[in-house]
Amino acid sequence: MKRGFWINLPAPKNGLGFRSKEPVISVMRDREPEREPLIRVMALHALAYCERLFYLEEVEEIRVADERVYEGRRLHEQIPEYSRIESLHLESESLGIYGKVDCVRRENGEWIPFEYKKGRARIGADGRATAWPSDELQIAAYAMLLEEHIGRPVSEGRIYYAADHRTVVIKMEENLRRQVLEAVERARRLRATTVRPEVTRNERLCTHCSLAPVCLPEEERLIRQPDRKVVRLFPENREALDLHIVTPGATVRKSGDTIVIEKREGENETIPIEQVGSITLHGFVQITTQLLHTCAHRGIHVHWMTAGGKYVGSLTQAAGGVQRRLRQYKGLTDESLKFYLAKRLVLAKVESQLRYILRQSRSTDLRNEIENEIETMRKMIKNIYKSQQIEQLLGYEGVAGKAYFQCLASMLRNAEDAFRFQGRSRRPPKDPVNALLSFLYGLLYRDCVQAIVTVGLDPTVGFYHQPRSTAYPLALDLMELFRVPLCDIPVIGSINRNQWKLEDDFIITENKEHVWLSEAGRKKAISLYEKRKQDKWKHPVIGYSLSYARMLELEVRLLEKEWSGHPGLFALNRLR
Repeated sequence: MKRGFWINLPAPKNGLGFRSKEPVISVMRDREPEREPLIRVMALHALAYCERLFYLEEVEEIRVADERVYEGRRLHEQIPEYSRIESLHLESESLGIYGKVDCVRRENGEWIPFEYKKGRARIGADGRATAWPSDELQIAAYAMLLEEHIGRPVSEGRIYYAADHRTVVIKMEENLRRQVLEAVERARRLRATTVRPEVTRNERLCTHCSLAPVCLPEEERLIRQPDRKVVRLFPENREALDLHIVTPGATVRKSGDTIVIEKREGENETIPIEQVGSITLHGFVQITTQLLHTCAHRGIHVHWMTAGGKYVGSLTQAAGGVQRRLRQYKGLTDESLKFYLAKRLVLAKVESQLRYILRQSRSTDLRNEIENEIETMRKMIKNIYKSQQIEQLLGYEGVAGKAYFQCLASMLRNAEDAFRFQGRSRRPPKDPVNALLSFLYGLLYRDCVQAIVTVGLDPTVGFYHQPRSTAYPLALDLMELFRVPLCDIPVIGSINRNQWKLEDDFIITENKEHVWLSEAGRKKAISLYEKRKQDKWKHPVIGYSLSYARMLELEVRLLEKEWSGHPGLFALNRLR
């Protein structure tokens, strides 16, 4: 590119015949072309292990530290101090890589890089210990960096395997050097694309990978092999605590490694930060800046909701790089894909509603009373299968939903008069049942937003709901899969068990046009919802069990695969 410049001409003379400013000459120089970012040596190790792993970690910037990762870190902290140089940082523009070698020793006048691994060495067919290919590539890259740094050839590198106390010597042959350069070039090509590499063919590698819950390799293999028995690599439970603060006037702050909930009345509460996955502030609750900083750093989601249960907003840390969202935007500009996903979604919702009604009315007089509504829902399911447009889906879903809520009203016929249900009313809720449903739907919406952001997608871009309000369309889409199991079932069950007291758990306006939960009612509703999230459920297609809390995230990851080249598993969950 040619260099350029411009000249600012002298300003015109003023009334006294003098120029108001001196002439100024400005020279514009082109910027230096951006250099190719250096690649971590550990990234080359991941690349040799699995190209999908490299892409997730280095391109989408998703890193998960599981117990095996922490064990490796503890090993490096315990490295004996017998080396001349430890933890040496090296980088090279010519090689295009950088990294920190564990230690460098000098023997017989030669410098030798060392790497420490917590696992075992590879045993060859002849019974001799050798290095694993990814480890060999890593130590070779460090050796090439070291020899450029000291200006002298490095003839070998060594890898110590702690599990079997073996040291493997890696000779720096020309073929190995070429592998390093080829790996760097391959890494650059992968970094320039938004398409994820295919899952590795070596299935054993996936069982030891910390990113298996993100990659979902077993689920992708199930798409190609429908009769396959899936090994569950996705965590069954979500161990992190969802912390809710509902006490008006409370302040949430940080003290050391704990979260402190200060109340105007009563004793303060403390919770270890490491146990918390999200904090939800209901109504007039304060949170300190120091705690917000900690939450942002640790990836703890912070949500704000009104006292009535309306979602206000959140502080979240998005996972992954821009590649995920680019794939999402590209996929959801395809109208045929959007309709396909919407159809799957509405079918899943209405079929789950129907199954719940059939299950609850089995062998009872209620079945005869609601037979017309059941038949309407069955008819709508047939129409959904034959639908060709989004507008048709909206209509069929609306008719089915009206019939469904009429069935729910009949299921509450033995409840107290105050808890009779005449149909859905949302803005505002006009009876205790609607107040409960709206509050739990608000909690579900919060969890859907959190799951979407955790996966790294954009909640503002959906495929079924239209952006007509401040609510995120994709979160509203995801909610449809979980309204029945996470909200409707626990609400109807708790009312039939007489768990609610009108005077204690609800606040009713004088004109009886607005009903919402009291502080005690909100605490009871949150407990009901969070307990339900921990219930286990077996996926009818994938075949393994997991909690509803984990199922939310799994469905988002399966949705992402719909536009990432591995479709077929989204929205297949149904109530049994």
